[in-house]
Order: sequence, then structure tokens, then C-alpha cells
Amino acid sequence: MNARHAETSAPIIDPIASRWSPRSFATEHSLPEGALRGVFEAARWAPSASNTQPWRFIIARRGGEAFAKVEATLIGFNQQWAGRAAALVVNVAETVDAEGKTQRWAEYDLGQAVATYSLQARAEGLYAHQMGGFDPEALRTAFGLTEHQVPVSVSAIGAISEPEQLPDTLREREVAPRSRMDLDDLILLND
Repeated sequence: MNARHAETSAPIIDPIASRWSPRSFATEHSLPEGALRGVFEAARWAPSASNTQPWRFIIARRGGEAFAKVEATLIGFNQQWAGRAAALVVNVAETVDAEGKTQRWAEYDLGQAVATYSLQARAEGLYAHQMGGFDPEALRTAFGLTEHQVPVSVSAIGAISEPEQLPDTLREREVAPRSRMDLDDLILLND
């Protein structure tokens, strides 16, 4: 398979070094009920402002009605590859709490939960690819989300396969060398 490790300037744990966002998911791989329990248990323990835990997830396994609904909302290149994943997950931020107060950090906290479950997925031998290319209003309608339940991203989760299954333009991206900005370029001040 096309597993790739990050070239780092300092040692990092393997789930981070081996985490990347493939598009070549294995269609023969499936996730039975309960298979993602550890992934979302990890999300449950992500940090959040005042322990509000403003994240919610719609987990849709390939072959089900929910999966078809999520897949139908994907746009651009995502339509060409995401349907091969074993699951599509809608990552939702609860922007207002039970008392009606705005949860200012909801989307930030959701991002931490998604990052945490992505690393747990990697530790369990799975890969997650986060996407912003979807129609949020179509997702809201498809799943009856309230105005305070904001679909922020969609993640494809599954086992990877060979990149040859992808169209040429996506295959080139799949096998391109991994790159990141230099660490020193990311730090504004280190006093």
C-alpha cells in the first residue's frame, strides 16, 4: 500500500508521522457496527473550552442510506474518490449550549476532536481524509440539523488501497512527495 511517513525535524509519535490524507481507499474494506468505537471514544476525550464538548458526528457506512446522503453533498474532486471510503463522517459543531448561550469555541473544539479521532484512526490502522468540499445546506437538510448544528467538515475513513484506482490528476496527488512548511516559518515568536 501507499503508506508514507513524514520527514520530521524532531521525533514525533508514529500516529502523527504516519498520518496523511489518502484518496485511494480500499472498496473491499468495510467497518462493521462498533468498529469505530475507539476512534470516537478518542474524540470524546479531546480538549474543549469549559469541557463543553460541542462536537457531534454523523457516522455513515458505505452501502447505507446515510452514506448515500453524505456522498450526494460532496463537491469537486471529492465526488470522484470519497465514495470508496468505508465511512463518511459529518463533523458538526454545536454552536449554542442548552441554555441558549453561544459557544464561541465550538468549531475550534470540533477541530480538536476531529484531529484526535484522526490520530486514533491511524493508530488503529485506518486513515482519515478531512474535506471541506461539500454543500453544508444540503447536509443540514438531509439530516435535519438545526441552525445551531453547523456541519464544518466531512471525513472519509477506511483502509487505503493502491493509487492506480484513481483518475490521473488525483493519482498524481496521491503519490506526490509529502511536504510541509519549515517549522521555523510557522513560529512567529519563540522568546
